[in-house]
Amino acid sequence: MAVYTVHQPPLRKGETAPDPDRFVLVRDGFYFWAFLLGPLWMVWRRLWLVLALYIAVMVGVGFALQLVSASTGLRVFVLLAMAILVGLEAGTLRRWTLGWRGWKNVGVVVGDDRDAAERRFFSEWIDSGQKMTRAEAIKPRTGGVRMPKGNSPDVIGLFPEADKPR
Repeated sequence: MAVYTVHQPPLRKGETAPDPDRFVLVRDGFYFWAFLLGPLWMVWRRLWLVLALYIAVMVGVGFALQLVSASTGLRVFVLLAMAILVGLEAGTLRRWTLGWRGWKNVGVVVGDDRDAAERRFFSEWIDSGQKMTRAEAIKPRTGGVRMPKGNSPDVIGLFPEADKPR
């Protein structure tokens, strides 16, 4: 089973609740295409800052290897190690980019595949009433709490009875 983090996009102008179609699930684990074609994978995922940092690091490593007159074997080993690192940390790089863009990590879900994880997350998300925005959740109520008309035996606890004076 794979583990996914679920990211909620920032609200657009005029939106009062997040659009579930825009949610992103990011799998935790090794990303083969990020390992094999790191810069292209970053472009495909629009990880521009990550790509700029990757290029800067690779240029720096290239200069360092040039300064120490590294052998071809060492250069290949370093490039392979960088590719493996990108493949292992691709999910983290994507999560970091989403967080940097204002996306909110709203949960972690486990599933056999992405679709199963998505179904599981949204079924629990809808059941918990998370469709409200934060502004709606903290908005004060007006008009007080509505009490049921007449004596309701369904109320349990320390609520005052409507008919008795305090």
